[in-house]
Amino acid sequence: MNQPKFIPFKNPRSFSEEEMLKKSKEFYEIMRLRRTIRDFSDKPVPREVIETCIATAGTAPNGANMQPWHFVVVSDKDIKKKIREAAEEEEKIFYTGRAPKEWLEALAPLGTDEYKPFLEKAPYLIVIFAKRFEVLPDGRQVKNYYTSESVGIATGMLITAIHNAGLVSLTHTPSPMDFLNDILKRPSNEKPYLILVVGYPDENAKVPDIKKKKLEEISDFK
Repeated sequence: MNQPKFIPFKNPRSFSEEEMLKKSKEFYEIMRLRRTIRDFSDKPVPREVIETCIATAGTAPNGANMQPWHFVVVSDKDIKKKIREAAEEEEKIFYTGRAPKEWLEALAPLGTDEYKPFLEKAPYLIVIFAKRFEVLPDGRQVKNYYTSESVGIATGMLITAIHNAGLVSLTHTPSPMDFLNDILKRPSNEKPYLILVVGYPDENAKVPDIKKKKLEEISDFK
């Protein structure tokens, strides 16, 4: 086994307690405005912005530094159409029989249904895959660790980066999602995690009138 190699850590960002509090509050105010959007504009988004946001996601902490994720960025109209058609087929089954009554009742305030026009209209779909194992050039398989947790953290950072850039997003998880491997020609060791729809909001976009839980409802300090 190779001996681990360590290098000195130099904190590039060090603030006073007053500055920390100020920055944490400023960032909270930025993120407090984030909303999941279903009404997208078809206004183009610079590719470099998307590339930078994905690079940010790639800095996420992850199990054993295996970085078990792959991001497929889709802007091609024909591919987006295929993804929409396949997703709506699964969603129709979900809404008309697969989903239990309680689940549909929970979704009712959000006004969702099987129709997903945003999959075609938004300029970008970022399909996130979780890599269960790596395949080496000689065919050997190397297991990845804490894959779901790692990809979840990276996805959260991607959503945050997109919002910070002034764009909006929607997490879409039709189930099952195996059709994404076929359409996007991804190998079997990669499992679709979710589709992140990205772009600008439509000028007439609306969001559900819902609230987030208060701090004391989601946390305890011992």
